[in-house]
Amino acid sequence: MFNAEMIVFCVYLVFMVGIGVFFFLRSKSGGDKGYFLGGRQMGPWVSALSAGASDMSAWVLMGLPASIYAAGLGQAWIAIGLGIGYTLSWLIEAPRLRRYSIAANDSITIPQYLTNRFLSSNRALQVICAVIFLVAYTIYAASSIKACGTLFNTVMGIDATVAMYIAAVIIICYTFLGGFSAVCWTDFFQGLLMLGALLIAPIFAMGLISAGEGASTMGQLPENYWNLFSNWKDVVSGLGWGLGYFGMPHIIIRFMSLRSDKDLKKSAKIGITWTVLILTFSVAAGVIGHLFLGEIADSSVVFITMVRKIFPALISGLLLSAILAAAMSTADSQLLASASAFSVDVYKPLIRKNKASDKEMLWAGRFVVLAISIIAVLIASNPNSGTIMDLVENAWGVFGAAFGPVIMLSLFWRRLNFAGSVAGIVVGAAVDILWLVFLKDLGIYEIIPGFVAGLIATIVVTLITKAPSKDVTDVFDKVAKGEIGE
Repeated sequence: MFNAEMIVFCVYLVFMVGIGVFFFLRSKSGGDKGYFLGGRQMGPWVSALSAGASDMSAWVLMGLPASIYAAGLGQAWIAIGLGIGYTLSWLIEAPRLRRYSIAANDSITIPQYLTNRFLSSNRALQVICAVIFLVAYTIYAASSIKACGTLFNTVMGIDATVAMYIAAVIIICYTFLGGFSAVCWTDFFQGLLMLGALLIAPIFAMGLISAGEGASTMGQLPENYWNLFSNWKDVVSGLGWGLGYFGMPHIIIRFMSLRSDKDLKKSAKIGITWTVLILTFSVAAGVIGHLFLGEIADSSVVFITMVRKIFPALISGLLLSAILAAAMSTADSQLLASASAFSVDVYKPLIRKNKASDKEMLWAGRFVVLAISIIAVLIASNPNSGTIMDLVENAWGVFGAAFGPVIMLSLFWRRLNFAGSVAGIVVGAAVDILWLVFLKDLGIYEIIPGFVAGLIATIVVTLITKAPSKDVTDVFDKVAKGEIGE
């Protein structure tokens, strides 16, 4: 079984690197826009599955099923909140953001968009955003790399730290070489694999349970296991997860990469359907896993254990590759978003004073990918770094609280100004972090107070400072009327 699964894993990893090499050889031109945004030429299927796969990291196959397995359906509010938030981001945020990023001097990163939105030459906003990106994405990438280590250690007995370095090297290779196009296409294939694995495993396990081959743990489940409303804090915190989508740079950047509004509408249908299915069957994997397996020592490997118990080696190897897919599809997007933020928003305007060539920009971004990967591996390999779900939760909260309110207001509030945006990002991030450090024991997810504080700070500071110029509001009006970026 070990040999067969190893062969499947190796074939999968070679395929991922091959995509990176393909786009590296193909990319003769395009500059930073081509490397960081795919030249705004992504089709609906690739963009939709890439957005979903870059969001649903290994926690959807390990972290969320583990929470459901251990604590019951009360944890399903995380999936419900994410499903609602993701749907609203595609329907409300995506169309306006795609058009506005074009109108804002054809911006290719979120910090660049926020600065250009106000026709500002002040780089403070870009620098603040880039710093948050680098810190939060390093933590986020660490969760994906940690998942790879857990997978290889559980399935093959390979030292977890060694496995983390191997996974990091693979991710670096295709991100380093192929840029946004390689990341999107690898995410596309990985999204298909994740969906297939989450559909197949719980359905087969349920069939075996019906045939009397489960662990028969129905009478041993914890009290209130089936109660969706057992704890109001779970309901509030779970729904709060959905707020993260409005400010998650590596996801909403996919909205900006689409070719047209027509493609965006098709992509929205595909992306929403994929995500709802993924979240539904992730919850099912936790519940059915408990019924099928009974009590296991480590709940984080419930999906792995279930798959290996049901299927022969070649099939289990393919299905377990979905965990690699989930981890890599998120890590590569995070690395690229960090690289673009540094290169476009810090290196070019501040360090090189706008004298950097396209080639120099690309290499600056690639070296940032390398540096963040190394730091992420060091965090992931630290036994005190927390669980996969902890790392994801922390990074998700910072992004949602810092950027969500500001980005949504930038798209729909004509009066918003530069000062309000800076205040909102700083206050949102600060409150989120302070709540995590000092008030986590209250049981309310820190993204909620962070998001509310960021929203209030943005509105208040905007109203007490100078209104934006007519040039800024004229662009807003053209975008609102659909005169730009169709």
